[in-house]
Amino acid sequence: MRDSKRLVSIFRSLSESRQQALLDYAEFLAGKEGADTAAAPPAEPLPIPRPEQENVVKAIQRLMQTYPMLERNQIFHEASAQMTRHLIHGVAAAEAIDELERIFARQYQQHREAQQSDPQST
Repeated sequence: MRDSKRLVSIFRSLSESRQQALLDYAEFLAGKEGADTAAAPPAEPLPIPRPEQENVVKAIQRLMQTYPMLERNQIFHEASAQMTRHLIHGVAAAEAIDELERIFARQYQQHREAQQSDPQST
């Protein structure tokens, strides 16, 4: 219960735009909890272009859709760190998104290397 009071306190101290970003991120996390993987994901990234104007939460969602073959838990920590850099430390959205792009690309490369070394793995 103490954490929820702390969260409310932090939320109230944020600007309106950061409150919205925090709500977007909370919705992303809630969606992650209930996500089911029904079919086998594609082997290659999907060609989802980066919009000119995109917030960090939407970028994470887009990248998760672009790279559905990646294990979300492996990326979650690094993606959360970028969200924190943006929301708490004031890093520009474009800079955080650029770093997210690099994180997902690197994770995909590691995924491919693991697939090549063990063709039986899915």
